[in-house]
Formats: sequence, C-alpha cells, structure tokens
Amino acid sequence: MADGGAGRDGFDAVLLAGGLAKRLEGADKPALSLGGVTLLDRVVEACAAARDVVCVGPVRPTRRPVRWTREDPPGSGPAAALAAGLRLTRGPYVVVLAADLPFLTADVIHTLWTNAAGHDGAVLTDHEGRDQWLAACYRHSSLTDAITRYDSTAGLSLRRLLAGFDLARVPDVDGRAFDCDTWEDVAHVRRLVDGGGGDHRPPGAESEH
Repeated sequence: MADGGAGRDGFDAVLLAGGLAKRLEGADKPALSLGGVTLLDRVVEACAAARDVVCVGPVRPTRRPVRWTREDPPGSGPAAALAAGLRLTRGPYVVVLAADLPFLTADVIHTLWTNAAGHDGAVLTDHEGRDQWLAACYRHSSLTDAITRYDSTAGLSLRRLLAGFDLARVPDVDGRAFDCDTWEDVAHVRRLVDGGGGDHRPPGAESEH
C-alpha cells in the first residue's frame, strides 16, 4: 500500500457476514456463488491490501485466511457485529463492509481509506445521496469512542451509532455498493458474470437499494 493514504500503518477490515437474509428466504447469503466465487470471497478479495480481515458471523470457508468472531448475542444487529469485529483490530483505520457487495473493488477501498484522512471516516454515497454505512472506512478510535457511549450495542442501528461523525462522502458513481438483498439482485449479478458481462454494473444501471 502506498504511503499517500490515511496513515502509514494501513487499515484493517471488518466484514459483517451474519444477518437473517429475510428477503432471500433465509438463504446463507455470503455463501451464494456468483461465477464460481462466493459473495463473501468477492468482498474478501477486494480487501487484499488490508493488514487483517475479520469476518463477523457463522464460520464459512474462504479462499484466503480471515479471522472469525460473533456478536453477542448472535443476531443482535450490525452495531453489535461491528463492535465484535472491532475488538480484533488494532490499526488506526478500519474498513467496514457488508459481505454481499459483488462489485466492490480494491480501488474503491483504497479511495475510502485515503479520503478518511482528517475525518472520522469516509463513506460511499449512492445516487440519491444516501450514506452506505457498510461500504466505508472509519477511524478506529472514533468507532471505539462511539461504542463506549452505550451500555450495549445490541439492537442499535448504525445510523444512531455513527450520528455526529465527521464523514467524507465519496459518490458511488459506478454502483460499487450495490448489494444482493433479493433473488432479483442475485440474478442480476449472475447474468452479468455468467454472461460475460464482467464483474461490474453496466453504465447507468440503478440499484433498488
């Protein structure tokens, strides 16, 4: 990793790989295969520059080594999962990602990391200006301070946890934060990948999320 980023010590990554996937009838979403590669592995591979990758959720096989942990209690929400993953990281910055981002790239992660300098973090924003909390890079100390304000993070929303953060907004012009919430989303990605369309959304395509 080049030195021109948010800090000489680089960044860690926390991937949230739990959840109930209600709109996928409870399917194990991170384990879904697209073009022979699981959704989880696609996100892990995009984190190749991370010093350490921590996945929060049920243990699954991955192509490269990662560390696993669970929120307590399991299923208590994204803020609790983030808190669990954060305890296993030590770097000044941590990339926080959902495990269902098939179009995420290492370049996007590097952009988030470099833009986080001088802020509490940097977050991708969609075409409607909505912050994508699980496609972001945060200052480790800022997350730790936010978590310690609460007796428990169980059931806490990320919006509430991150309220008041000074965030750099990075427009997601290429739809890299597109997530697979429904079978329609999964089919969309499979058509692109299996049909030779590449691992990216076509220009002008809009996410429903």
